[in-house]
Amino acid sequence: MIRDLAIRSVAEGHDPLSTKVRDVMTPGITYCFDDQDLEEAAKIMEDKQIRRLPVLNREKRLIGIVSLGDLAVRSHDDRLAEELLECVSEPA
Repeated sequence: MIRDLAIRSVAEGHDPLSTKVRDVMTPGITYCFDDQDLEEAAKIMEDKQIRRLPVLNREKRLIGIVSLGDLAVRSHDDRLAEELLECVSEPA
């Protein structure tokens, strides 16, 4: 998110007071549902090479965000956390 602002706005000389969010955002949303298991969320993050994943309920309302750090600290699966960090950190 901050990266989008830095790369697409500030670095290109756009005025932050007049530039619209739509002009610097990443289009499309990748997300998971709150009832999916960690392996599924990790696979999405790995496939899309993203470090944060919005979490929706089945009514498609945003209820949170899961991050690489969350998975590393709370998953109790060191292999999953290590593999995800390695895959997401690789250049696309």
